[in-house]
Amino acid sequence: MKNKMKIVFMGTPDFAVLALEAIVEAGHEVTCVVTQPDKPKGRGKEMQYTPVKECALKYGIPVFQPVKIKQPEEIAILREYEADIYVVAAFGQILSQEILDIPKFGCVNIHASLLPKYRGAAPIQWAILDGETQTGVTIMQMNAGLDTGDMLTKVVVPITQEDTGESLHDKLSAAGAKLIVETLPLIERGEIIPEKQDDSKSCYARMLNKAMGKIDWSRPAVEIERLVRGLNSWPSAFTSFRGKNLKIWEAKVAEIKGTEAKPGCVTEVDRESFTVQTGEGGLRIFSVQIEGKKRMTVRDFLLGYKVEPGERLGDSMGK
Repeated sequence: MKNKMKIVFMGTPDFAVLALEAIVEAGHEVTCVVTQPDKPKGRGKEMQYTPVKECALKYGIPVFQPVKIKQPEEIAILREYEADIYVVAAFGQILSQEILDIPKFGCVNIHASLLPKYRGAAPIQWAILDGETQTGVTIMQMNAGLDTGDMLTKVVVPITQEDTGESLHDKLSAAGAKLIVETLPLIERGEIIPEKQDDSKSCYARMLNKAMGKIDWSRPAVEIERLVRGLNSWPSAFTSFRGKNLKIWEAKVAEIKGTEAKPGCVTEVDRESFTVQTGEGGLRIFSVQIEGKKRMTVRDFLLGYKVEPGERLGDSMGK
């Protein structure tokens, strides 16, 4: 095939798997896959392969799992694998300048936002939390900074009113896989003019944590609805209900007229949902998960819990 390249692929989670598959299926030679070390998971603490390692083994590609890739001995191992270019997608470790300089065409990153906006660890979720109507993928020439390298190619992905962090993750993973395969031949032929990022248009998409999911009912309903979608499937939005944690999985903004209810109070209950007063408007809730139980529709939830207007959520927050 024309423009066949030798590639070292660096990635760890599900987001990177489609890109690795696309590169292999396009006929490029992946000489090595670099991924994070295996981690113990579950009650049995059995060691679990990363999703990218599982994919590499499926294709018979050698796997390298450095604890700290910047160490001289790890870099020496890396140098043993021939590569025209390193392709990086959510690898999880910072690469040193020494590593960036190894391959002929340097290192490129598949980043899940339209740079320069949303540099950092959680660009997918923050695009939803901030109410953006579109995001996308940028293939970036890596430098020693955090997502500050020159932009090579981009693709725009619309954000719908139904998108969750999980659904947008899957869309961007697929878009990134397609874009990297389109971009690699252009890099090899020297047909891309790198574009510098405008740092003034950048914002940092900080890492998510569980505490972010705690719902403040005094906030507007539109913000809480975005919190529910953006933090689905992890870490999830939650409140408290009768002293137990209650995760909210699906909700819509609802108009509430002429009510004196305080934020957090249930204002209306029907067979499929219940509506909660917020600082501005109402939030109609359709899917929940009470502590210790599986996710369920509100219809099923109401069979076990009699919820009535006036009941208040969030008075005694759990963890």
